[in-house]
Amino acid sequence: MPYPRHPEYQYLDLLSNVLEHGDKRIDRTGVGTLSIFGAMTRFNLADGTVPILTTKRVYWKTAVKEMLWFLTGETNIQPLLKNHVSIWTDWPLDRYRKQSGDPISQGEFERRIMEDDAFASRWGDLGPVYGKQWRRWLGPDGKEHDQIATLINSIKSNPTSRRLLFHAWNVGELDQMSLPPCHMVYQFFCTQDGKISCLLFQRSGDLLLGCPFNWTAGAALLFMIAQQTGLTPHEFIWFGGDVHLYLNHVEQARIQLQREPRQWPKLRLLRKPESIDGYRIEDFEVDGYNPHAAIKAEVAV
Repeated sequence: MPYPRHPEYQYLDLLSNVLEHGDKRIDRTGVGTLSIFGAMTRFNLADGTVPILTTKRVYWKTAVKEMLWFLTGETNIQPLLKNHVSIWTDWPLDRYRKQSGDPISQGEFERRIMEDDAFASRWGDLGPVYGKQWRRWLGPDGKEHDQIATLINSIKSNPTSRRLLFHAWNVGELDQMSLPPCHMVYQFFCTQDGKISCLLFQRSGDLLLGCPFNWTAGAALLFMIAQQTGLTPHEFIWFGGDVHLYLNHVEQARIQLQREPRQWPKLRLLRKPESIDGYRIEDFEVDGYNPHAAIKAEVAV
């Protein structure tokens, strides 16, 4: 019986497909992309294995910290920066520079956000992005809806429901967001023998930088929800709509395609908090992660 193909080849094949067949187009950022429409990957997490890419280093703690930030319902980058995560700085920094005319460095901007609460309140907020929609979706009657709490309660009370999902595409608030949600819909599926899977639909997938983070964070979320509901993580399934490589990421993608995947690591939660709100980065342990070197690339804003 032949040895099964490493699951990371799903990512590498997707990279190759976009490079070879992607439609060259000018995008919102002005950088330009190679894009395809419609893609899928499927990862088995049953033994604790998680889809953290090995053909380049993925900073998995940063991805998990971002997910934990989403779960707080927070929309200001100040707590992220205090937790040494700067992946959301580009958007408020760009807004500050354009509106103030101040050519401030990123480091100085981040320092002011962390040290000056008034400055952070004015310039560090991203609008009603992911966490706001997940935890405080505002209905037309003014009532807020906690989609995450509802999801967990629904999994416990009605695990075979076809409505086990949450999403962030709130049409009425899109124009207030620094960046409309890319990873939009998370749906869950529970089996009779106690397994739970997550399907993520992502309307826009930055294949080099975004997708590896989204897969890592999505797997971490599945582990947390599984633990909170007494179920076993099974599969993480990802669907991409517009899946693209920015034109300034092409050479980095070619470098990554030359590398052979290594054994994927395993994730373990070190404790069970009382609720989904109780997780901290110290609760996550990743064993056996031995990736190739990181590949640097610029975020398109």
